[in-house]
Amino acid sequence: MDESLSAGGPELSVVIPVCNEAGNVGPLAAEIGAALAGRRYEILFVDDGSTDATAESVRRARAAGQPQIRLLRHSVRSGQSAAICTGVRAAHATWVATLDGDGQNDPADIPKLLAARDAPGNGDVRLFMGHRVTRRDTVWRRVQSRIANGVRARLLGDATPDTGCGIKLLHRATFLELPHFDHMHRFLPALHRRAGVRVISVPVSHRPRAGGTSKYGMFDRLWVGIVDLFGVMWLTRRHRPGLAVREE
Repeated sequence: MDESLSAGGPELSVVIPVCNEAGNVGPLAAEIGAALAGRRYEILFVDDGSTDATAESVRRARAAGQPQIRLLRHSVRSGQSAAICTGVRAAHATWVATLDGDGQNDPADIPKLLAARDAPGNGDVRLFMGHRVTRRDTVWRRVQSRIANGVRARLLGDATPDTGCGIKLLHRATFLELPHFDHMHRFLPALHRRAGVRVISVPVSHRPRAGGTSKYGMFDRLWVGIVDLFGVMWLTRRHRPGLAVREE
């Protein structure tokens, strides 16, 4: 297991992109605290241009007894991928867990990802993807995800059953070396495999959304995804991993 970036610092950073999720912040922070009790961790809420009281909810959660909470704010709404990148760059730990801010990911699954990381034979894995075995979404949304995952798997060969799952455990330094672009969070398994590192999927739970509204509609999930898919295919075909440099 990698050491944290600074001696005595957090062993895990939890990054949560949020946009107009004021009602979900407090419960989510409390659940993360319960799931990671006894560990050194930090929670980074990245407020991506919220127009509600999301930032104030983060401050209240911190003042209520969770000094591990940090608040990062975007001046303009920039999207989920940008928020994840902001959080990972600011993280103080070598390993970063990500969660969606809507509360559908269960923080109790974070220890499962950490256990997979620490399992024998997984020392070279740099991305542990959650796999929502039982989805708690509408039928239409489940159909969309099933089609999208099938198309991605066929065209990209990412060998990942659920690329859209928000709960992940990733190696910070490896992530920062990936090409960054809008919507990249949908393609992290393919981008990691492009970098020549292993990716493993771990079964996790999934919950109905308790509050707020989805930030994505059919257009975002389908047509924008198709454009990004061909972009990732282009990146993958023009990359040759495995280059080693030796100074003599």
